Amino acid sequence: MDGIDMLLHAPARLQIAALLSKVSDMEFARLRELVQVSDSVLSKHLSALSDAGYVRLKKASEGGRQRTWASLTREGGRALDRHVAALRAIVAHLPAAAE
Repeated sequence: MDGIDMLLHAPARLQIAALLSKVSDMEFARLRELVQVSDSVLSKHLSALSDAGYVRLKKASEGGRQRTWASLTREGGRALDRHVAALRAIVAHLPAAAE
């Protein structure tokens, strides 16, 4: 399907991109809490998104501890927009959900 981004298709990666699209950046621990995955799983997803140019990772020392912040790049935002538009097109013919 045109517009489907297989890198963003994984639910956790889609959630990460959606969360980052709402903020300028987010600290690793907060992102882990929201996505509800382990450190290692989040790290793998962020690495994949970073390798694709969708996420920028910044590491800095804060309070004597190494911290990582993630932010969505412009390219990542455009990929997310295309992916969401493709998903909406897939379900466009479905009737509206009953409330």
